[in-house]
Amino acid sequence: MPDFPWDHLEPAKAKAAAHPDGLVDLSIGTPVDPVPDVIRAALSGASNSPGYPLTAGTPELRAAITAWVGRACSAAPGFGVLPTIGSKELVAWLPTLLGVGPGDTVAIPSVCYPTYEVGARLAGANVIRTDSLTAIGPAPVKLIWINSPSNPTGRVLGADHLRKVVDWARERGAIVASDECYLPLGWDETPTSVLSIADSYRGVLAVHSLSKRSNLAGYRAGFVAGDPELVTELLAVRKHAGMIVPQPVQAAMIAALDDESHVDAQRERYRARRAALRAALEKAGFTVEHSEAGLYLWSTRDEDCWSTVDWLAERGILAAPGTFYGPAGHRHVRVALTATDERIDAAVSRLA
Repeated sequence: MPDFPWDHLEPAKAKAAAHPDGLVDLSIGTPVDPVPDVIRAALSGASNSPGYPLTAGTPELRAAITAWVGRACSAAPGFGVLPTIGSKELVAWLPTLLGVGPGDTVAIPSVCYPTYEVGARLAGANVIRTDSLTAIGPAPVKLIWINSPSNPTGRVLGADHLRKVVDWARERGAIVASDECYLPLGWDETPTSVLSIADSYRGVLAVHSLSKRSNLAGYRAGFVAGDPELVTELLAVRKHAGMIVPQPVQAAMIAALDDESHVDAQRERYRARRAALRAALEKAGFTVEHSEAGLYLWSTRDEDCWSTVDWLAERGILAAPGTFYGPAGHRHVRVALTATDERIDAAVSRLA
C-alpha cells in the first residue's frame, strides 16, 4: 500500500499553524458548516433503534434515493440503489466487492482521488492512470473509474465523453464506476450524471455522497445507483461483510434527500467563498485551471507543488500538493472551499 499522503503534510501544517493569526486549513474538503436541523431531528427521532438495520436500506430510504436519483441525475426508471457507509468505503472496496483480483486491471484518471488506486491495490489488481481510452490499448480492463466533477481538478466531463466511455467499456466487458459526489456543486458548468446518458444501466454504477451537499461527512452517508444486477451482487456480499448503514443515519439520509432548501443555502455559501478565494489567488499570481464545479480550486504558480505548499504555509495557509492525486499533479495545489467565512476572509487578506 502507498503511504497515507496526509502524513507528509504535517511539517507544512506546523509551519502554517505558527502564523500569528492561526491556521487557515484549505487542504481537506471536510464540511465546517452546521448539519441542517431537519436532518438532526430525523437522526434523533430514530435513535431508539436497538435491532440490526437492513443492509439494503429501509423501503423508505430506497424510495428516497430512487426519487433523488431520478430528479438530480435525470435517470430513467430501472436502476438499482444501495446505501453505503459514506462513499470512500465503497470506492476503496468496490473492486474487491465486484470480484476484481490479481491479474486484473483497473483504469483511473491521471489525476484523481487517491482511494481509486488504493481500492485496486487492496484487490491485488494492476492500475493504469490515463485520461485517454486509446492510451489503454488492447489490454483487458475489468473496471474503469471516471469522476465528474473531478476531485481535485473540478473538471466536468460532457455527455458525449461519458457516452464514449460507457460504449468503450461495454465493448470490452468492463464496468464503469462514476464518482459523482460533487454533482450538486456546479459553478461554471452543469455536471452530467452517467445515469442520464446510458441507453441502459448495464455495467454502469454511479457513486454519490451526502457529505458535501448536506454537511454529513460525520454521518458516513452515501449510496450507489445503477445496474440492478451489479447492485444485487454488491448487496449480497455486503450482507456477509456487515457493511450496514446504521438505522438512525438511514433516517437522516431520508430527511436530507427529501429537502433541497438546505442544499441551495449551502451551495450559496460555497459560491461566495469560491468567488472571494479565486479572485485572491489570481491576484497573488496563481492560475486556476478547470475548477468548473466541486469544492476545490486547482491552482498553480508554475512551480513544484511542494514549493507552492511552502509559500502558502509561510502565510498560514495549508493546501494539498497536487502529487497526492498522481504524478501529473506535480505543479498544482488543491485549495478547498471548506472553511468558515472568517477563515476564508483571513486567507484572502494574507494572499493580498
